Amino acid sequence: MSDDVTNVEQPSTASEPQPQDVPAAEPSAAKKRRASKAKSKATAAAIEQRLGPSFADPTPPLTHVSALKSARRTDSYQRLEFLGDHVLGLIVSDMLYRAFPDADEGELSKRLADLVRKETCADVARSLDLVEGIKLGTVGAGAGAKLRKSVLGDICEAVIGAIYLDGGYDTVSDFVRRNWTERMRKPARSLRDPKTVLQEWAQARGLPTPVYREVERTGPHHDPQFRVAVILPGLEPAEGVGGSKRAAEKVAASAMLAREGVGTGGNDG
Repeated sequence: MSDDVTNVEQPSTASEPQPQDVPAAEPSAAKKRRASKAKSKATAAAIEQRLGPSFADPTPPLTHVSALKSARRTDSYQRLEFLGDHVLGLIVSDMLYRAFPDADEGELSKRLADLVRKETCADVARSLDLVEGIKLGTVGAGAGAKLRKSVLGDICEAVIGAIYLDGGYDTVSDFVRRNWTERMRKPARSLRDPKTVLQEWAQARGLPTPVYREVERTGPHHDPQFRVAVILPGLEPAEGVGGSKRAAEKVAASAMLAREGVGTGGNDG
């Protein structure tokens, strides 16, 4: 009798090819963060090179309050701006005192005001390409994507404050002299206040002192814009816009002087 033979398939002992582990793709968000960080470092290095001194500490913060991730306003450039504003005033005052030995206090004060105003600081910031290093949040960008003069001026002052803290007075003095000497020798505007010119012009014609009225205030609290009208009897009002009431008044005065064919002064903040 023949034995029944049952064929039973045994599981194969040979190792079957298994799919190789494929490294997970880096999330796009992480890639963007890495790229942004690398770009920020390159920008910071380029700015430091243009500024002159080699910073022992990290590049000065150029972060606008609108870009802060916390409620700590001290993480923005504002503290450095406060310091830089006063350092700049001291250095430029010394420059003027030595450059114009025959000028009286009044002339020196007018020259100083012209050289430390926001427009001059903003011009220096543009010449150094500091614009690319500024970090703006959605609020700041929405309020002024083109970066108003006041923001650029503040950034320039913050950089001066950072240079002073990092390298001391001699270093920051060299920086200011490099960027302000030519401007000191060739003022970009008349040294006469346009409000003063308008008042003198009005009085010479028997008109009363010009009256300035705020027409409108717009923009966020940290970066407002004022629209002001100047009024004189018998003349159409003229308007001006600026980052402060004083600046807007000067623009309005200049506008009226220009319309009436009188030499205009400058507009500062």
